[in-house]
Amino acid sequence: MASTILVTGGAGYIGSHVVKQLGESGRHVVTIDNLSKGFREAVLYGDLLVGDTGDRAFVLEVMARHQVDTVLHFAAFTVVPESVDKPLLYYANNTCNTRSLIECCLEHGVRHFVFSSTAAVYGIPDSGVASEDSPTQPINPYGMSKLMSELMLRDACAASDLRAVVLRYFNVAGCDPDGRIGQSTPQASLLIKVAAEAAAGKRDKVRIFGTDYPTPDGTGVRDYIHVHDLASAHLRALDYLQSGGASATFNCGYGHGYSVREVLDTVARLNGRPLEIETAPRRAGDPPQLVARADRIRSELDWTPRYDDLDRIVATSLAWERNPRYG
Repeated sequence: MASTILVTGGAGYIGSHVVKQLGESGRHVVTIDNLSKGFREAVLYGDLLVGDTGDRAFVLEVMARHQVDTVLHFAAFTVVPESVDKPLLYYANNTCNTRSLIECCLEHGVRHFVFSSTAAVYGIPDSGVASEDSPTQPINPYGMSKLMSELMLRDACAASDLRAVVLRYFNVAGCDPDGRIGQSTPQASLLIKVAAEAAAGKRDKVRIFGTDYPTPDGTGVRDYIHVHDLASAHLRALDYLQSGGASATFNCGYGHGYSVREVLDTVARLNGRPLEIETAPRRAGDPPQLVARADRIRSELDWTPRYDDLDRIVATSLAWERNPRYG
């Protein structure tokens, strides 16, 4: 049997897009997902095995049966406000389950590991721009849960033959340009998803959390990356590891940001009518500005984004919300 790529959380938003690209590239993939957040129909290639990433016996059995030599780890809770309200839930699901997964990898002899991390590990950079060498100072439990996982993975690699790439996502948005999969999470909090739902009549309004930030229009500024480009970064990371690359960390962003108001104006313009907008106080755990310095991933992984355009990102999100098979 050919070696297999194991994808944890592959029925979720980002994981399913990566599984799609892996399948389209002819790679043998198997997905583990407990379907608490993911969707069975989003897994378009390979086998879907329903179970928990933190279940050691289950994971080891899957690794042995499918001859897994590579793991892409997406399974996690990702909602910042929820992490502030329920920190131990995030440490249990994100950090403790990752520790268990890494232990399974070492026991089974997995060689390559790609970890889904986040720009939330940077907290609030002084300049609002973060490079991979910027200090890691999370301001919410979500970011801390991911940073703790990064450190465990770093130390495990140092003590074994495992090599890993950590990908720190900035604000992921958009949907599969083919319209086959998208962002389906109920009660999602990601801005472009929320705004597209409002545009499609699935929400009454959109809230802007904080209008008094030290930014040009007072609203938060983020680096939005299309999920298709983010998925392609994972395939480039696999190529890098399989060609002998050393463990490394890369930012996944475009290197420029848009404010909340700029995003909402774009959604309204492409939708052809204004959105109902309500302002609210800042949310705990939200930095004023967070933009990637993303030169390293382009040069070292030879990654070239295709959807670095806010209109294209928003257009794919709107198309997904209008998709009758989804809506």
